[in-house]
Amino acid sequence: MRIAGVDEVGRGPLVGSVVTAAVILDPENPIEGLADSKKLSETKRNRLFPEIQEKALCWALGEASPAEIDTLNIYQATMLAMTRAVAALSITPDFVKVDGNKVPNWSWPAEAIVKGDLTVPEISAASILAKVTRDRQMLELDARHPEFGFAQHKGYPTKLHLEKLQQHGPLTEHRRSFKPVRILLGE
Repeated sequence: MRIAGVDEVGRGPLVGSVVTAAVILDPENPIEGLADSKKLSETKRNRLFPEIQEKALCWALGEASPAEIDTLNIYQATMLAMTRAVAALSITPDFVKVDGNKVPNWSWPAEAIVKGDLTVPEISAASILAKVTRDRQMLELDARHPEFGFAQHKGYPTKLHLEKLQQHGPLTEHRRSFKPVRILLGE
């Protein structure tokens, strides 16, 4: 049975896309050290990232943009990004295991597993691909807008990010529907 694991990164930040990944692992080619991306060091995640891409039977990323998040809401945008990731897999999964307590409304047989990124290797692998991808997006945004400190806070509503947001105003990449940005915009 081909099982895909799906996870997301970036529901809480004030800026950027929500990023998801779907992974079908190869039982003949195991990957050592898979775990929830939040439990791994950045060095370990960056080491596992290409190994997952190389050894998995297939993998794919999905995203929902800040504009989609603002239009749909973060929950619906996350479900959309998860659907995009699974749809982009080069192999159709027999079953999908989704990290969390909800499964998108899609045609694949699936189950939601709370804290699945801790116990299901396919979800752990997806967690790592999504986290590294989103972190890299934040580094690119930091290079374009170093005054915001995205390399440090990755877009989360930290004290530093809120201060920089107040000081410089929102970027087009900021999620306008999120309260701190919405208040600044007077909406």
